[in-house]
Amino acid sequence: MADVEVYLVDGTYELFRHFYGMPEESRQRSRLGATRGVIETLLALIGEGARYLGVATDHVIESFRNDLWLSYKSSEGMDPQILAQFGPLEEAITALGVHLWAMTDLEADDAIASAAAVAADDPAVERVVIVSPDKDLAQCVRGTRVVQVDRRQGKLFDEAGVVAKFGVPPVSVPDWLALVGDSSDGYPGLPGWGAKTAAAVLAAHGHLADIPDAPGQWEVTVRGAPKLAAMLSRGREAAELFLDLATLRVDRSLLGSVGELAWQGPTEAFGAMAERLGAPHLVARARALARR
Repeated sequence: MADVEVYLVDGTYELFRHFYGMPEESRQRSRLGATRGVIETLLALIGEGARYLGVATDHVIESFRNDLWLSYKSSEGMDPQILAQFGPLEEAITALGVHLWAMTDLEADDAIASAAAVAADDPAVERVVIVSPDKDLAQCVRGTRVVQVDRRQGKLFDEAGVVAKFGVPPVSVPDWLALVGDSSDGYPGLPGWGAKTAAAVLAAHGHLADIPDAPGQWEVTVRGAPKLAAMLSRGREAAELFLDLATLRVDRSLLGSVGELAWQGPTEAFGAMAERLGAPHLVARARALARR
């Protein structure tokens, strides 16, 4: 095993992308249409050369973060049709022979961060590709070795790309999110702290904990600094909580070795699963890819 590229896919994002990308009529007609879309995406990745890959899903939408912040994202209010597809999606991924992390206490993003850390430490791995546009996952990017790809927009973000996008390096992305907030995850950030201001201050100081309370001690000049500093001083406890929410957990026990991600082809169960998805042609496609 040498010059390996590892692909880590955000299955939850892919399920939502396919679900909301379908016309309403198609959703009603095909209850597993989004699941089929994710499987087709995985086969497309394999067809493009991905041979070491894993998919992470939020088997349970709620996580330990909901205990830290009551307004953190949850399954409440989600379309029942999409919630009903998580189980079949996980069955389909496993039947395809792709490594799966179905997360409960931790989130899918934590699993991807964990696998990226393990894979990046393996000298046989040339590059780790995180397949998701999720802002949280930008913190995992390292140089050109661990990159993030938004397939929908056809964009790849290495470390320089993350800096260009957020104004801060990957290691400061959790701090940036703590100040700015993340509406998709359900926490607001601090009042008055916009994306550009947070980027400018963090570019100078690196981390939330290193930003002085006194604006006169800031190493950068920003408009409204006294008011922003006052907001930070009063809201530091909340900001530290948001930083905790934004920081992905790395649990190396989730991946013993990169070899576990090697795709060997579909399992015997994939035929029945493809029939269930209304796409029996996927079996021949998967088997043909396995023979390459």
